[in-house]
Amino acid sequence: MSTTRATTEERSAVRTLLRLWPYVRPVRARLFTAAFVAIVASCTGLVIPLVLKWMVDGPVADRDSAGVWLGALFLLLLGLGEAALFGLRRWLVARPLSHVEAEMRADLYRHLQRLPVAFHDRWASGQLLSRGTTDLMLLRMFLAFPLTFLLVNGVTILVGVVIMLLQDWTLGLVILAPAVPVMVMCLVFEKRFAQVARQAQDQVGDLTTVVEESVLGIRIVKGFGRHRSQALAFRELSRKLRGTELRKARLLAVIWLVIVTLPEVAVGAALVLGCVQVADGALSAGTLVAFLSTALALRWPVESIGFLLAMSQEAATATERYFEVLDEVRESDAPGVAGGPGSVSAGGGSRSPAPTGCRPRPPVPPPAAPLPAAGRQQLPAAGRQQRGLCFHSVSFRYPDAPPDSPPVLDRIDLHIRPGESMALVGATGSGKTTLTALVPRLHEVTEGRITLDGRDVTAMPRAEVRALVAMAFEEPTLFSASVGENVLMGAGKAAGEEELRRALAVAQADFVHALPQGADTQVGEQGLSLSGGQRQRLALARAVVGRPRFLVLDDPLSALDVHTEAAVEAALREVLADTTALIVAHRPSTVLLADRVALLSGGRITAVGTHHELLRTNAEYAHLMAGADEEAQR
Repeated sequence: MSTTRATTEERSAVRTLLRLWPYVRPVRARLFTAAFVAIVASCTGLVIPLVLKWMVDGPVADRDSAGVWLGALFLLLLGLGEAALFGLRRWLVARPLSHVEAEMRADLYRHLQRLPVAFHDRWASGQLLSRGTTDLMLLRMFLAFPLTFLLVNGVTILVGVVIMLLQDWTLGLVILAPAVPVMVMCLVFEKRFAQVARQAQDQVGDLTTVVEESVLGIRIVKGFGRHRSQALAFRELSRKLRGTELRKARLLAVIWLVIVTLPEVAVGAALVLGCVQVADGALSAGTLVAFLSTALALRWPVESIGFLLAMSQEAATATERYFEVLDEVRESDAPGVAGGPGSVSAGGGSRSPAPTGCRPRPPVPPPAAPLPAAGRQQLPAAGRQQRGLCFHSVSFRYPDAPPDSPPVLDRIDLHIRPGESMALVGATGSGKTTLTALVPRLHEVTEGRITLDGRDVTAMPRAEVRALVAMAFEEPTLFSASVGENVLMGAGKAAGEEELRRALAVAQADFVHALPQGADTQVGEQGLSLSGGQRQRLALARAVVGRPRFLVLDDPLSALDVHTEAAVEAALREVLADTTALIVAHRPSTVLLADRVALLSGGRITAVGTHHELLRTNAEYAHLMAGADEEAQR
């Protein structure tokens, strides 16, 4: 579940909601106009008691039927005007608020795409989904209703109280008597409701996570007959959410009881006192009617305070949750930004010593176009040393790891020469996948540096690094799009049918042509309509379609059968001849694709050589390959 629980004890709802201003500012004119129209409409309703006073003390007392009809006409016009103004307010806010919600949702999505992988590893997807759906819906509702009507009702109450005091100040003081206890209760309610509202919205995120995981993992759930346990887990979370919502309802019921009861008692007392004054001749009947009509007109503005405050607190909590994500530091596209302590920026500073044969020359010009195989063989020795993929004393520790924990990778020194393919071999958990993720800066090195053709990757914009480096992951991910669109995600905008056909041929993904619509066939969610081997071949095609200068493959053939693997390897050799590649490998057949092999053990490179050299000279490597051979035979 999410680890993003935030406290609300010292939070100011007003200060939190003010963070919405950058989104509201472009549409402020319509919102201010709508608020003004609503105030005019509400104050129009307060004119009705004054017309009633004139009718009672005038035409009714004088038995003037024509005057009564004239007063009725005034009341009809005031009612129609009030209704028309409130309709205008709703029309004014509908379009701009849908725009605000759309902008906030787009900003959230863009920001999520720019956040580092470590953030997504830490956050539950359901929590992010609830922030982009439920929370934004609450914010739109707040901007449409509570934000306006807290102001409108406040002004209405103020104007109504002034009118009542002008009618009769003694009755006015009676009506004002409950104001202090109501305000105290509102302050207590606001603090308690904020905590419960935050808890409820976090629980909605947890519930969303369970639903999403159950849907995406439906094959596992059904395959292991775990539908009952999943249902029980869902029911338990639903029970907790129900309990929290009932706590919210109880708090709202208490504040509503106070807000409704005390003013009603005050109105009753004013009615009795007013009748006594009318009987004594100290007050006219019309004035009492106008006073009581004004008091009754203020019932809705006063009674609505409770749920308006509740909606405002929910909106403040939603705002807080929304900006928890937006406040996360995103990856920077600017060069010279290192990602962790000890990493080196473009501006200089201390650098870990580079291994022999892999020291870049300062300054390094932008990399040239890939050389043909013959041209690469003719490079002078110095040129060969400065190009390729180099790891210079690279260490890495995950950001949320304890400070005293050992690093996942410890002082990695490795040089992959231009046009060379290097296999990375190691036991499970040795850090192979982590090492490959450092090349395209999915994670940032903690110490040391990585260079591409002599250029420090932290001194290059991420967009440029990822244009040079293509990856295929062991767990292939496909999107709900066509097969062709999934593959061409790995190429530039100019890529077309020819590049697609070539990539599918390299990955031996001929099965695409047998699909109902060929490459235009839509892939289901997560590509689960395809087999594991088919998904893996499409992921490999996506990696090679753009003819990358650097290729990083994380055990890309693990899901393939022996015959398909052999065909893919044969086609892949031609691709590897024109690129610099780092290949995580577990099978000897995959290792044989590479020119050299690096053994990763305990977070360090312990041996580098050809496959046959390491078989003869390194017992750990021979043991790993022997185990892989036995597994392949089984």
